[in-house]
Amino acid sequence: MRYLPHTDEDISAMLTSSGVKSLDDLFTSIPRDCRRTGDLKLPKPLTEWELTARIDALSREVASSPEYKIFIGAGSYDHFIPESLSYLLSRSEFVTSYTPYQPEISQGTLQAIYEYQTLTARLLGMEVANASLYDGASALAEAILMSLRITRRNRVALSRLIHPLYRSVVETYLKPTGYEIIELPYLTDGTTDLSSIDDMDDLAAIALQSPNFFGSIEHLRSAAEKAHEKGGLFITSFTEPIAYGLLKNPGVLGADIACGEGQSLGISRSFGGPGLGMLAGKMKYVRNMPGRLVGKTEDSEGKRGFVLTLATREQHIRREKATSNICTNNSLCALAAAMYMASIGGTGIRELAQINYDKSEYLKRELTRTGHRIAFQSPTFNEFVVQFPPHSKHKYDSLIEKKIVAGLPVDRWYPELSDHYLLCCTETMTKDDIDLLVREVNS
Repeated sequence: MRYLPHTDEDISAMLTSSGVKSLDDLFTSIPRDCRRTGDLKLPKPLTEWELTARIDALSREVASSPEYKIFIGAGSYDHFIPESLSYLLSRSEFVTSYTPYQPEISQGTLQAIYEYQTLTARLLGMEVANASLYDGASALAEAILMSLRITRRNRVALSRLIHPLYRSVVETYLKPTGYEIIELPYLTDGTTDLSSIDDMDDLAAIALQSPNFFGSIEHLRSAAEKAHEKGGLFITSFTEPIAYGLLKNPGVLGADIACGEGQSLGISRSFGGPGLGMLAGKMKYVRNMPGRLVGKTEDSEGKRGFVLTLATREQHIRREKATSNICTNNSLCALAAAMYMASIGGTGIRELAQINYDKSEYLKRELTRTGHRIAFQSPTFNEFVVQFPPHSKHKYDSLIEKKIVAGLPVDRWYPELSDHYLLCCTETMTKDDIDLLVREVNS
C-alpha cells in the first residue's frame, strides 16, 4: 500500500472544513489531564536476550504472577484453558487468517466462524448469532443501537448493575445521537428495581446484566415481560457466560437480544485483553444485526459450502443503510471460544459452572462464619459483594503486600458502598487458597 502524506494545504483545508484551527483542537473533547503533551520516556534499546531477561524480571513483580492469589472477577475471569486449545490456536493457518473481501475462497475460516455462531446460539438459547464483535462493552452498545433501529423509539432503560465500563461505552455511543438513557436503580437484595418502568413510554429496550456486576442473578423473565408490555425489546448482557452452564439461558427467559463478553471461553486475561464480543438474537431481527454473519449453503453440485451471508456495514452498503461501522469480527478469539465450547461440551460447562458456584459459596459461607456481612442476599454466581470493617483500605493494601488481592473495591462506581469489595472465586482457586484469604482477612 502506498503512503500518501497530507500536505500543509491539505491539512489546512480539512481543518477549515472541520471548523477548528489546529490539529490539537480536534482533541479538546479529551480532558487535558488525560492527554500526553511531552515525548514518551522510553528506555534505551535492548538486544533480544536483554529484553527477554527484562520482561522475565518484570513478570515476577506484577500481581498477575502465579504467586499472587487474585480474588477479582468484575468482567475478566481466570479459568483453566485446555492445553489442546492453546496448541490448536497457535497453528499458523488460524493465527494468520482473516475473513477476506472475497470470503468464499476461505472456506476453513468461514466454517470456523459458522461453528462459533452455532455454539454461541446454543449456549445463549437464541436463534442466530453474529460472527462476533470486539468485546462485551461494544456488544452491548451495538445491541442497544440494534433495538433503536428495530423499534424506531428514542429511549432505553439500563440497569445500574450492568458493568460500569459497559454503561460508559453505551453512553459514549449514544451521547451524540440524541437518544435518552434511563438508569434503573437497584434493590437492597442486589437486583435491579424495575418499578419505575411502569411509568415510562417510548421505550426501545430494557437492558439487564445477569449475573450482574454484583454477581447477583437477575429476574430476567419479569424484565422481559415488562419490556414486551411496553412494546420494547429485552436485552440481556453478561460478563460470565460460564454461568449459563447452571442458569437458564437468556433465550428461555424471554430475551430478544443476548450480548456480552466471551473472555471466559478459552481466552486468557492477558492484562485486560483481548476480549470477545458475543451477540445473538431472534431470527426476525437478523437484518438489523451489526457486523458479519456466516451462513451455510450448497453449491451447484450439491456440495456444502459457507458464505458471508450478511455484512451490512459501511464498506459494503450505503452508509445510511449500515447497521454498524464495526469493520471486522474478532476471528481468532471467536475461534478460541468455539474450540473451548466444543472441547468441554455441554456436560463440561455444567460441571465447570457447578464447581465455580460451589467454591464461591464456600468462600461466602466462611466469610459469614467469621463475622463479615454479605451485602446482598440474592443468589449469586462466581462473585459477590462483602462488607469489610470500616476503613479497611489499610488491611486491603497489607494483604496485597502478602500477595493476596482481596477483591475489588466497588465504591469507585457505587460511592454509597464504601468498604464493600467484589470477590470472585473460580475453579482455579483451591480450598487452601480460599482458607488462606479468610485467615488473612481475619488476622
